[in-house]
Amino acid sequence: MDIKSQLAELKKQALAELGEINLSSDIEQWRVRYMGKKSQLTEILRGLAGLPIEERKAAGAASNALKAELETALVAKENEMKKLEIAKSAEEAIDVTLPGRPCPQGHLHPVTQAIEEMCSIFQGLGFQVVEGNEVEWDHYNFDALNIPKEHPARDNMATFWMNGESKEGTDWKMLLRTHTSPMQAHIMETTKLPIRIVVPGRVYRYEATDATHLAMFTQIEGLAVDEGITFADLKGTLYEFVRRFYGPDRKVRFRTDFFPFVEPGAEIAVSCASCGGSGCRVCGNSGWIEILGCGMVHPSVLEGAGIDSTKYSGFAFGVGIERIPMLRYGIEDVRNYYSGDLRFLRQF
Repeated sequence: MDIKSQLAELKKQALAELGEINLSSDIEQWRVRYMGKKSQLTEILRGLAGLPIEERKAAGAASNALKAELETALVAKENEMKKLEIAKSAEEAIDVTLPGRPCPQGHLHPVTQAIEEMCSIFQGLGFQVVEGNEVEWDHYNFDALNIPKEHPARDNMATFWMNGESKEGTDWKMLLRTHTSPMQAHIMETTKLPIRIVVPGRVYRYEATDATHLAMFTQIEGLAVDEGITFADLKGTLYEFVRRFYGPDRKVRFRTDFFPFVEPGAEIAVSCASCGGSGCRVCGNSGWIEILGCGMVHPSVLEGAGIDSTKYSGFAFGVGIERIPMLRYGIEDVRNYYSGDLRFLRQF
């Protein structure tokens, strides 16, 4: 094959391969293969010295023309690849001037919101927030609160008992606490007077569920012990709590009730938000829903904790937390709180 045919075949092959290249890294390999020091074109140029002068001139001109054509094609291909890379980078680029995509965030459960708001109100009234164990000795859950084993009040608190041994040297048994009141005894045994605390937490009772009752629910317990505390302090504190939480226009009912660990005892009820006080299934057609029990700490409870009941007095109260937002928002069924239905929870 003569030189012209070789150059023509080389040109055809080189341009065909260059046209198929899609990566910038392959362009350099192409340049070395067809225009490098050991390329076929370089070998042809080196072999021109053995040709007659006329053929050498013609072959040299054709080789230089091919080299120039390949260099032009190489530059054009490089420019084409740069434009493609720029266009691709523009498509993939992040516009940092745009606002970021919002991350979906949850929020506190309505019961947790109520706990935090109620604790904040009582802290504003001078109370300290403390927590207690959900697994408790029956001594603190009952006996230390003036509820001995034979007391009929235990019939109202069906209990989840824990399997296990009694406390060494005693006949105490373990249970899931039925109220937050055991912390009254713990605090009075270990804390110097005066005492002003609130205790939020879960409590458990083995009972059927309905629109206003659950086997697991939350309470917030309050206790104040000092010299000269009277029933008027109790009423003033709880009326102020109701006013701050529900507003000044909500109707409140205060009447006597019985609780073994207080004497005298009372309850506070708030007009039903679902029916406005006319009566519905939420309030048992009474127009009222009880939100807390309260009273003056029984002298036996004070004495059992080592406090002189002739010198000191105190008041205590327990609030069913689930009922608090029920009355504020008109929630008809307490079971909605723990159904996991986001359509309900997102409203709060």
